[in-house]
Amino acid sequence: MTTIQSVSGPLEPRQLGRVLMHEHVFILDPDFLINYPELDGFDEARHVPDAIVRLNELKSGGIDTIVDLTVLGIGRNIARIQTVQAETDLQILVATGLYTFNEVPHVVHIRGLSYPGGAAALLTEMFVADITEGIAGTGVRAAILKCATDQQGVTPDVELVLRSVARAQRATGVPISTHTHAVSKRGLEQQDVFESEGVDLSRVVIGHSGDTTDLAYLEEIMRRGSFIGMDRFGIDPILSFDDRVATVATLCERGHADQMVLSHDAACFIDLSPNIRAHLPNSHYLHISRDVIPALEKHGVSQDQIDQMLITNPRRIFEHPGGAY
Repeated sequence: MTTIQSVSGPLEPRQLGRVLMHEHVFILDPDFLINYPELDGFDEARHVPDAIVRLNELKSGGIDTIVDLTVLGIGRNIARIQTVQAETDLQILVATGLYTFNEVPHVVHIRGLSYPGGAAALLTEMFVADITEGIAGTGVRAAILKCATDQQGVTPDVELVLRSVARAQRATGVPISTHTHAVSKRGLEQQDVFESEGVDLSRVVIGHSGDTTDLAYLEEIMRRGSFIGMDRFGIDPILSFDDRVATVATLCERGHADQMVLSHDAACFIDLSPNIRAHLPNSHYLHISRDVIPALEKHGVSQDQIDQMLITNPRRIFEHPGGAY
């Protein structure tokens, strides 16, 4: 039986319950946090307890698991997540990978010069170790891989990360989840790179697909085998609530509930916008439970389809023949 790694220990697929597949707990810039804390705005003594409250609210609201896709580049700190996990029954799965739209940190290229196989091999080995051994000495193993392509497209360094993530996926069997710029159809480029590395595209979630109403684009991603992440509910300035709901409902009507997952891409604290709730009032963990699901039901989406997107599909994504890592 497949074992899925969580912050609190290994899980069986049936224990995942209802899952939000693309969330964060904290998004931080460590350099700003250390050197300019007054600009960063993060207060450990205040924001860690607040995160515990929010995650407990989410658990009470009917969600059992979140996938925290915070990786290198946006402030991953597993020890801090362990502190939060110790005070909540909500299960947290964490990721490995590197988040960049353009360039990787210089240290990757410099260390790669003397590393067998170069920078790509260095990154792949880092990601595999996070999955098989644990992250930063915590013993917590990553359950999923994360990478990003935005409007800039597949720059040389972005391609380096995509290929390293693909090779780590091949080595371990864990799934991949991505950040994309849906309007410029970057998900198809990601699939091209993954496919060229031999990745089974059914092991991939093309994220932020809910930022577009282009059904032909979304159906092409699914035709090639991947799941699509309808995972930015609450980020209304990019695409309105009504358009997001209507797109999911239409795809359900067309028979695609078995290839969609739902989420918010929310965080308890994000230093890019410490007052994010003032600008994005719906960007919070309870939006799907309170607002999105009732709206989908009004559009004719059945309870079975909602369960497919929140329960069955996440379970399928994390089940794989590679065994426990």
